Amino acid sequence: MASHSETGDDRGAGLHARLQCQVVTPEKTLFDKTVDFVALPLYDGELGVLPGRSPLIGRLGYGELRTRTNDAVERYFVDGGFAQIRGNLVTILTSRALPASQIDSSNTAEALEKAEQQPAHTDEAVAEKTKTVARLRAMLRVSGKH
Repeated sequence: MASHSETGDDRGAGLHARLQCQVVTPEKTLFDKTVDFVALPLYDGELGVLPGRSPLIGRLGYGELRTRTNDAVERYFVDGGFAQIRGNLVTILTSRALPASQIDSSNTAEALEKAEQQPAHTDEAVAEKTKTVARLRAMLRVSGKH
């Protein structure tokens, strides 16, 4: 009989199982770490992932990606994309990901104010404005200074 690791089924691996989390942007792999927990900003809500999670492919929204290793939590802003969970591997493909500490909240707040005041006269302009405002609001939430 095949072992759990041979079949890719790690659900029976016990309490010490961990997740491998990879965040990939078009420019580079932002990180590839072993973690205990991942929280993903899916398009329609947040998803928490622990070892042994059933396979999933999900569309990401704008928001906070959190990883936890022991008691250390790391926070990142993710600019949409896709996530795949297979076995104990979480792969995030996104156009942009920033550590929360690198978000300049004052510049982001100014950009949000400017975007909210920008007139939008066509359906395309309204859609772009809505998308920009949602992205900037998410960045401010992730920065922790809103």
